[in-house]
Amino acid sequence: MPLRYKVDVLVKLKQKGFSTYRLSKDKLLGVSTITKLNHKQPVAWVVIEKLCFLLDCQPGDLIEYVPDDV
Repeated sequence: MPLRYKVDVLVKLKQKGFSTYRLSKDKLLGVSTITKLNHKQPVAWVVIEKLCFLLDCQPGDLIEYVPDDV
């Protein structure tokens, strides 16, 4: 997968005061999205936008492009 997370997004969210319980309870992120983030799986762009808002960052702070070895 050429895109990967540069940081542990859930750890960053927790540092900002957003526990997984709060994210789900306040309907900031769905349970399936939290599960994807926990397993380092890709999420939709709308989720990246929400993460950037919550973390006050840019997409490049969260993800990076790493070309496959060809």
